[in-house]
Amino acid sequence: MKNVKHILARKGSNVIAVPATTTVLDVLKLMADKNIGSVVVNENGEYAGLVTERDYARKIILMGKHSDDTTAGEIMSNGFPHITPESSIDDCMLIMSERNIRYLPVFDREQRLCGIISINDVVYETIHSQKETIEQLHSYIHT
Repeated sequence: MKNVKHILARKGSNVIAVPATTTVLDVLKLMADKNIGSVVVNENGEYAGLVTERDYARKIILMGKHSDDTTAGEIMSNGFPHITPESSIDDCMLIMSERNIRYLPVFDREQRLCGIISINDVVYETIHSQKETIEQLHSYIHT
C-alpha cells in the first residue's frame, strides 16, 4: 500500500510559505504566480496554518473585507489533522472526505512541516496505483 512519502517523492516536499503579516492580496498574487491553491503561514518561523482559496472566498469576499488590509494570519485555517510521511493514501482520502478539506500538512517525527498534499495528489496516486494493479493482473492473466 502506498503512503504519503510516495506523493512527496513524486512532487517534492517544497512548500510555499509566507509570514502571518503578509496581506491577503500578496498571498493571492503568490498563489496565482505559482499556480497553487494554498500557502503555508508561518509565525516566528514556525508553521501556524494554511491560507486556501476557500479561506479567501469565505473569510474575505463573503465577510466584506478587503484583501489589501487583511493579513494571512487573520484568515488562515489551522487545526488540520497531522499526518506523517508514513500515513496511508487511503487514510488521507478518508480524512479529507470526512472533514471536507482539500489540503493536509505533513509533519515528520519532530513535528516539523515536511510537505503539503492536496486532494488532487491523493486522487492521482490512487489512480496510478490502480493502473499498476490492473497492469499486473493483465500480465498475470496473459502468462
